[in-house]
Amino acid sequence: MKGKYDFVYSSRFEKEYKKLKKILDEEILLAINKFRHEENHKQLKLHKLTGEFHEYYAFSVNYKYRIMIKFVGNEVHFVDIGNHDIYK
Repeated sequence: MKGKYDFVYSSRFEKEYKKLKKILDEEILLAINKFRHEENHKQLKLHKLTGEFHEYYAFSVNYKYRIMIKFVGNEVHFVDIGNHDIYK
């Protein structure tokens, strides 16, 4: 990852992570670790969102689940995790 970022986890992210942890813990941790060490890792499919979420980015945990983030100065805020319903 270019530059040094601090990582901030929102209460919503933590709540949703706890729900998904039982079935996706290893995949979630692998995706976050890849992101932390190489922002543009091709498997993550990091992309900027559009519309009302134009200030956010998302990357893949797997085919179904995504992690929504926001860059704020030198911080990366982990906003939400879930399927495509996180965009609603």
